[in-house]
Amino acid sequence: MMMDGIGMMIWGVFSFVLALVLIFVLILAVLVGAKWLWGQKTPAGLLSGESALDILKKRYARGEIDKEEFERIRKEIE
Repeated sequence: MMMDGIGMMIWGVFSFVLALVLIFVLILAVLVGAKWLWGQKTPAGLLSGESALDILKKRYARGEIDKEEFERIRKEIE
């Protein structure tokens, strides 16, 4: 059974739109993957310009480390 002209046109438009959607999804997946990989290699505070001592002070202020650990790490990084 042969398709008439309108049926073929509808399938042509549908396949074109489907191809555009697939290309968009592929590009989006590549961008999300690149962002994820970039984020994996970036230590906390590196992009914000914080020094190691600034990060250490924040950790101490939040209670993540005690005074002895703070002093030990501070001596190592200075």
